[in-house]
Parts: sequence; C-alpha cells; structure tokens
Amino acid sequence: MRWLSDDKLNHLRSVVNDPDFSSTKYTIVKELARGGMGTVYLAEDRELNRRVAIKVLNTLEITDDVSKRMVREAQIIARLEHPGIVPVHDVGTLPDGRIFYAMKFVLGSRLDEYAAQGATLRDRLRKFQAVCDAVAFAHAHGVIHRDLKPQNIMIGSFGEVLVLDWGVAKIFQPQIDADFRRSICENRRQSAAEETLDGTVIGTRHYMAPEQARGEIEQLDERTDIYALGAVLFFLLKDQSKISKAARGICAKAMAEAKESRYSSASELSADVGRLLDAEPVSAYRESAVERVSRWVNKNRFLVLLVLAYLLMRIFFIFTTRP
Repeated sequence: MRWLSDDKLNHLRSVVNDPDFSSTKYTIVKELARGGMGTVYLAEDRELNRRVAIKVLNTLEITDDVSKRMVREAQIIARLEHPGIVPVHDVGTLPDGRIFYAMKFVLGSRLDEYAAQGATLRDRLRKFQAVCDAVAFAHAHGVIHRDLKPQNIMIGSFGEVLVLDWGVAKIFQPQIDADFRRSICENRRQSAAEETLDGTVIGTRHYMAPEQARGEIEQLDERTDIYALGAVLFFLLKDQSKISKAARGICAKAMAEAKESRYSSASELSADVGRLLDAEPVSAYRESAVERVSRWVNKNRFLVLLVLAYLLMRIFFIFTTRP
C-alpha cells in the first residue's frame, strides 16, 4: 500500500475545495482572501469582459443559516447603492450547493496599508470622512456594519474609499421600509442568520463597542458603529508625532463607554473632523483662551507674519529716518 505525500494530500484537498464555476460565466483567476465563512477570488466575467471579485461560501460551512447569511449579505450590499460601498453584480448557487456573489473588483490598498505608505494626516482625515459618509448612508437605510476596522476599508487606485465586508451587518431600524426587509428575509423567525441571539459576540477586538463586546445584540445601533469609527480614527492618528487635544477629544467622544455620550451620527463625527481640518473649534473639546488664540494664530499664520513684517518695517523706517 502506497501512502500519499503531504503535498499531494494538500493538492487533493484544494481540488475538492475549489469552487466549480464551469456552469457560470466566470473564470477564476486566483484566490484573494480567505475568511471563516467565505473565500474571495479574482475572476473574469466572460460575458462582459471585466474582472470581478467573487465571494464563495466555504465548503465546510454549508448550512441553511450560513447560506442565508451569505445571501442576506449580498442583498444588503446590493440595496446600499453608494460610491463608498462596493456594488454587487450577481448572486447564485454553484453545483455543489455553495452560495456565491460577484462584486466590483477594487484595485488598491487597505486603509492600514495606505496609512503605512506615509499618507499625510490631512489625507488620512479626508479618507476617514469618506468612510463616515458611507457608514452614514448605511445607517440612514437602517443597517449597521458591526465590523468596521482598517482592514475592511479599501482605498482604490484613484483615491476612492470603499467600505467592505458587510457579512455581519445588522438591520437595526424597525421602521425600515417593508420592501427592503422582505427582500432580505421573508420572515425573521425563519432565519437564524437574520438576527443573532443575544449574548453572541460578533466583531473585532479593539474596534468593538462595550455593548457589542458584552454580546448585547438588542442594544446595538448606529452608535455601535460610531465607536468603531472612533477606533479607526485613533488608528490613523496614533503614529503621528503628536495628537492634538482636539483630535483626542473627538476620539474620546466617539469611543465613550456609554453610547449615549457618543456622537449621535457618523455625519456629526465627520463634521467635527472637518472642523479639525479647518482649524475650527470642535464640539468634543472645550478650548482654553490661550488655546483659542494659539489656534487662531496657526490658522492665520500668513496674515500674522504679514502684520509682523509690516510692523518691523515701520520700526526700521522710524529708526533709520531719525535726524
């Protein structure tokens, strides 16, 4: 009896696990990323002659609940039509029963990689505001992301900002339009994937709000994402030489222990970051009189230098024209 080598066994496993797209219009190019629930591949759409990213349910995870969660993720993304959210082009089922969906392929860097490439503080904050805009749009449609972090944010080759991985997103507004809710799940009681049981912790450490880390599913709302946005902002600031008190104040307010103390919306957080960029007072930090003067001087540095230059010229003229 001959035993197979480890290399051959690994090859056989990969062949078994590789998705069969022979009955679709897609040709797999290569694997891009692998997670607990699904694997993302780069693929060619033969009909439209374009590259797409395809997320496929992992072989070992085929259960009704996981399949429904995968379809639900595609439906949520498809309904959130925003420049900062990757659009879904197609959804289907492979011959082996695995769910897949095709989405726009974005060539670029993750936010953590982008920051590591030496992006300036101003660029980082502008990109962060774009993330806030996309999240605010999702919140307006009754959806919270629940796993916002630098690794789930992509900076495209043209500087576009895209929020990825809505696999654990949650519908949190009971007044959300009925058509959207029906399109995601015909009946909430039919799918355990629609809502997670209370006590289940979903998210990423260091980016989870306290109520999320405690598994208080029913307590999650848009302010849960606000906490994660605050953690993302702190990530973008922490390797700078000095974090201003105003910037620290914004992070502290976004990441407050009690969600009632956080920003009420992603737009409100973005607005405070905008004021920080424009050297205006932010709502999250109360300045002293000295700090207000210092900020005004920094903001109007050119004007201050111009006035000083004029005064020095006047003084020089007075002393040089004395008899």
